[in-house]
Amino acid sequence: MAPELQAKIYQGKAKEVWSTTDPDQVVLRFTDAATAFNGVKKASIDEKGALNLAMSVKLFDVVSDAGVPTHVVESLNDTDLLCHRVTILPVEVVVRSVVAGSFAKRYGLEEGMLLDQPLVELFHKSDDLDDPLVNDDAAVALGWAKHWELQCMKELALQTHAALSAFWGAHGITLVDAKYEFGRTAAGALVLADELTPDGCRLWEQGTQRKLDKDVFRRDLADLGDTYRELHERVFGS
Repeated sequence: MAPELQAKIYQGKAKEVWSTTDPDQVVLRFTDAATAFNGVKKASIDEKGALNLAMSVKLFDVVSDAGVPTHVVESLNDTDLLCHRVTILPVEVVVRSVVAGSFAKRYGLEEGMLLDQPLVELFHKSDDLDDPLVNDDAAVALGWAKHWELQCMKELALQTHAALSAFWGAHGITLVDAKYEFGRTAAGALVLADELTPDGCRLWEQGTQRKLDKDVFRRDLADLGDTYRELHERVFGS
């Protein structure tokens, strides 16, 4: 029997975290909120929470099958995901396969250039600072992570990215880049945490390069709800 919800312990931009009657488990609740530009642009998208939860569970299964440890226990309903309780490290790992977004702007490159191999970048998880780029030494010096943890996070992120690239490729979609977050368990182990949704990655239709991720909301390219429903249909077939 699943534990019962107790109190909201974290309110994110598009998710909530709730404590439960089991101190070692929490519930991650997916909402219909959509945000961009660090919360400056906001909207409520019908069914977004349910669509993202379903896709996230499927993608966590994919990476788990590839040998990546995750925080997922089970889905409880259309919007609630039961997870092992972890402490999220304030360092996000971004893996890039194709030049896009801030990477293109930072280096004056054209979007769409294929990288010779996946490229890993680290960012400090901080809304107030707009998630600045950070290197290993700074992350360690500031106490955000240990050297071995950063190395482990990079390796797990690349392993995750490879599995998801193959999955999306089989559905006619290129995984351009993605953000991965990791948490420490009570025993000190590192696991892939947070979510795996089109909110945290770029997905381009092969051939047309049509955007199938949150960029359609950021750039007003299409209806986000329709885009996510299309992705859901590609993944589940209906």
